[in-house]
Amino acid sequence: MSEQPVTPEAVEQIPVCPRHPDRESYVRCQRCRRPTCPECQRPAAVGVQCVDCVREGNKTVRQARTVFGGAATDGRPLVTMTIIGICVAVFLAQYASPDLTNRIAFVPALGEAEPWRFLTSAFAHSQSLIVHIAFNMYALWVMGGYLEPLVGRARFAATYLLSALGGSVVYLLMAAPQSYEEAVTTGPGMWWSGAVGASGAVFGLFGAFLVLQKRLGRSAAGMYVVIGINAVLGFVIPGIAWQAHLGGMLTGAACAAAIAYLGRAKSLMNRGNKALHWVGLAAILVVLVLLAVAKYATA
Repeated sequence: MSEQPVTPEAVEQIPVCPRHPDRESYVRCQRCRRPTCPECQRPAAVGVQCVDCVREGNKTVRQARTVFGGAATDGRPLVTMTIIGICVAVFLAQYASPDLTNRIAFVPALGEAEPWRFLTSAFAHSQSLIVHIAFNMYALWVMGGYLEPLVGRARFAATYLLSALGGSVVYLLMAAPQSYEEAVTTGPGMWWSGAVGASGAVFGLFGAFLVLQKRLGRSAAGMYVVIGINAVLGFVIPGIAWQAHLGGMLTGAACAAAIAYLGRAKSLMNRGNKALHWVGLAAILVVLVLLAVAKYATA
């Protein structure tokens, strides 16, 4: 019994996957009609498509948007988790280097020469009170899990950072200027007292929540109770910078208003609203910077 020799013409007739020439592929892509091996096949409405056609098709698909125009996420609050991770890492670093707290805390007297303190203070926490970071991170996780998918990751990150900045700015505005000599002689007032914690930014999320819920026509009664309890604690428990809480909440509410109300009221998802949202957020940043500059100019 003899075998027929394999001719070049016969070899050329065997379909192979373009991405894997060593694999025979008798299934063809419904879009480009090229052979595609099992590894390169992707389910389609009819039959299968190759990975190349799927990639090209995704480029023409309009990106899903949230109700407020942000890019839709997969539900995982990545920005929230990142912020929590940074806060925990900084908290551990504070124990490893005790001087770190003094170098990143917001001190009004030092903010003009070291402006990074306006934001770095929001990632540090009191080392003597573990409940400080525990409460802030829990509140951040709860609020971030709701707000981040609602407004989109970029808008959520901007709201959080602006709220942190707003908390520091209001703390600065409410601090009476005091010379170093006066601080040594009579004791340091707010001007020379450092403030740390994500509370200002978290209260910013509280404020944003109230505005967005109102825009959506949803109840926010429970949040008013939470804010009221924390407001009372800010005056009862010594050492709590309620000024930063107030500044953060007002800033967060302003950011949410820019996101919820700027643009066409009849179409919150209108893509033209996106630029207006960022203009509004940028305007809030400018106002905060100008307030800080004015305070130092008159101090």
